[in-house]
Amino acid sequence: MTPRKQRSLAAKLALVGTPFLLLALLATAATLWVSWQLDGGAAAVNEAGRMRMQAYRMSLSLSTGQTGELPQLAQEFEGSLSVLRHGDPERPLFVPWDETVQQYFGVIEQDWEGFRQLLGAPDIVGRPQLLRDLTIDFVTHIDAFVHAIETHISRWTAILHLLQTTLMALVILGAVVMLYVGQLLVLEPVGLLKRAIEKIQGGDFDARVDRVSSDEFGTLAEGFNDMAAHLQSMYRHLEAKVAEKTAELEEKRERLASLYEVTALVAHATSLDELAQGFVRAIQRIAHADGVALRWSDQSNQRYLMLAAQGLPAEMVEAEHCIHKGDCHCGAGITAETGLRVIPIHALGDTRDRLCGQAGYESLVNIPVRLHERLMGEVDLFFHARTEPSEAERSLLEALASHLAGAMENLRLNALEKEAAVSQERHLLARELHDSIAQSLAFLKIQVQLMRDALASGEAKQIAQVLEEIDAGVRESYGDVRELLMHFRTRTNTEDIETALTTTLNKFELQSGLKAHLQMQGQGLPLAPDLQIQVLHIVQEALSNVRKHARASQVWLDVQQQPEWRFEVRDDGSGFDTRDDSIDDSHVGLRIMRERAERIGARVEVISTPGRGTSAVLTLPAQLVAARAPAPAPSVLEHAPN
Repeated sequence: MTPRKQRSLAAKLALVGTPFLLLALLATAATLWVSWQLDGGAAAVNEAGRMRMQAYRMSLSLSTGQTGELPQLAQEFEGSLSVLRHGDPERPLFVPWDETVQQYFGVIEQDWEGFRQLLGAPDIVGRPQLLRDLTIDFVTHIDAFVHAIETHISRWTAILHLLQTTLMALVILGAVVMLYVGQLLVLEPVGLLKRAIEKIQGGDFDARVDRVSSDEFGTLAEGFNDMAAHLQSMYRHLEAKVAEKTAELEEKRERLASLYEVTALVAHATSLDELAQGFVRAIQRIAHADGVALRWSDQSNQRYLMLAAQGLPAEMVEAEHCIHKGDCHCGAGITAETGLRVIPIHALGDTRDRLCGQAGYESLVNIPVRLHERLMGEVDLFFHARTEPSEAERSLLEALASHLAGAMENLRLNALEKEAAVSQERHLLARELHDSIAQSLAFLKIQVQLMRDALASGEAKQIAQVLEEIDAGVRESYGDVRELLMHFRTRTNTEDIETALTTTLNKFELQSGLKAHLQMQGQGLPLAPDLQIQVLHIVQEALSNVRKHARASQVWLDVQQQPEWRFEVRDDGSGFDTRDDSIDDSHVGLRIMRERAERIGARVEVISTPGRGTSAVLTLPAQLVAARAPAPAPSVLEHAPN
């Protein structure tokens, strides 16, 4: 098929408008030429009228005898004849020559020859009648010449009017034709496109532009038809695509819901059994499995212990409570690098010897539970039908297993952390018992032996002295026990340590009978709860040393919060010489204070002068407090200034 010749809209409009433009240009040129001729004819009429005036002036000069101006007048008259004969483009001045005009001009030239001879006759003055008749005839012929020119000008004027009328008609006709062509070539195609667009907007995707031209609007129409066809095709498949996208979004939503469910389970599970039971219930629902088994592996990955099961027969759960590697496909052939496996139970041969086959399961999905490079166990999903998880399902199941591995590791680490904390507290308790009550009991043991010896010897004075020592030792041990109980019951009060310090000083006053004073200065970052506990223990140990050794009457506790936390316990007691190394043997509390401070990264400094009291200063570095500062309470955040 021969391709259709393309012709642009501009070419079509030019093709229609060019003839009218050319005709208008020709009419305008003709009008200008006729106007030019009319201007020349009008100038010729004026010049002929001037000749008539010159003839009258020459006749008047002859009749009055004033012949001095005759030569000049004659010369001017001849000049006028010459201008009329040859024309003057500068004015412009053109005589519209035709046969009549030429005839009258010839008569005027003949009359001028006779009139010029008459000017030279000496007796012309005595014949006034002859001069008058000659002048009248001469002027009459000039008038006839002017009338001939005016007649010719009238014809040119008629032609000019005809050209102007023609030009106006061409303008009107051209405007009408251009309007029609514009309607045909521009407005109508635009209207078709507009109506087709309105149909598309109304949902009618069958709308097309039927009349397609060969210009730009034709290209637009073809493009619109192609676009409409594409939209129609897209609309036909839109429902299927929407359903497909909806299914994808629903799948992603289910995956997110599954991850959220397992994440919530991981966050709230407090024991391995709770975690395992909750996980098998969740993954059975998520994977739509008929049965689930969660197995924990020992460190050598040789034994697999079933932590939890869901949907499996009781005899199968009991028989496979603990399996060894290689006993069956569960727990066999997986390493830290192995991914999800699909084991077709129906393809393993005779399934009657296998409990899973006897239970009617056809497929087994094996998901390793691993943390980094360490294999921690596996999750086995049993299906009565043959199954093959998609890539998205594989990714989801492996992600859930990864969450389970992280949760199991967190439980293990939390248990180890609690065990370490308990061990540390037991070690601290044992050391404090050894440094306080154990020494007092050893002292009492010695005094009991001395009491036996005194009773055996019957010395009443020695018995009284030993009994006094035993009584002092018992009272000392009783005070130590009460102090230890107070230490063990110490708790923090959220972010405010001032309340805890006040409570400690009140208990100290009741126990020792000494007056205690608390002074807080500055505003600093709050202390973390673990730091508060250690600070309270150190302060209590310092107060215990005051009670035991200082023989003071008052105690002061000064707390400074900026630029760093500083706790100073000072008394007005007897004091001691800090340069005496033997002090450490008798003041066990000083060593305990320093050890506690070292564990939290703080420092304790003891300043004492014999007879002037003692000061124990605990300083917490600013970076230590900032690094372990607790998060502000919600009420603090809500009322914080913007």
